[in-house]
Amino acid sequence: MSDIKDLERRISLALDRIGQAVDGFVPAAFGTGPAELQDALRTEQATNADLTERLRVMTLREASDAAESTAKVGRLVRALDAQGLELQRLKKTVIQLRESLRALREAQTGAVADPHLLNTAMLVELEALHATRLTEMAQMEEILAELHPLIGEMQDA
Repeated sequence: MSDIKDLERRISLALDRIGQAVDGFVPAAFGTGPAELQDALRTEQATNADLTERLRVMTLREASDAAESTAKVGRLVRALDAQGLELQRLKKTVIQLRESLRALREAQTGAVADPHLLNTAMLVELEALHATRLTEMAQMEEILAELHPLIGEMQDA
């Protein structure tokens, strides 16, 4: 029995010495004590929080940029549609003008041309001028749509 008690005492002393050695070894291995490890942990947590905030801000900025791009694409599509309609109208007017000119040439016999043909030609020419003006207005609206955001940025700056 005394051998068992002696062995228990020796094992207990050995475990105490091992525990003391481990306590001294771990901080020595890292070159820091528990307080310094806590400080390092806090620093890393602060850095992590800062990086998380930066990522959140960048994500919001990208979402805002995407919304602005979508709005810009919408404006450009509407402007393109308006120009397409004006172009179709202009093409139709040019075809009518060519037909009127052809009819005037055919009717011309060295004398004054038929007044009806002259009136038709003048109306078609006026329509062509009107279509040209509408096309130019659509182009100006497109230019102004592009300038408004730039003017707003310059005023903000």
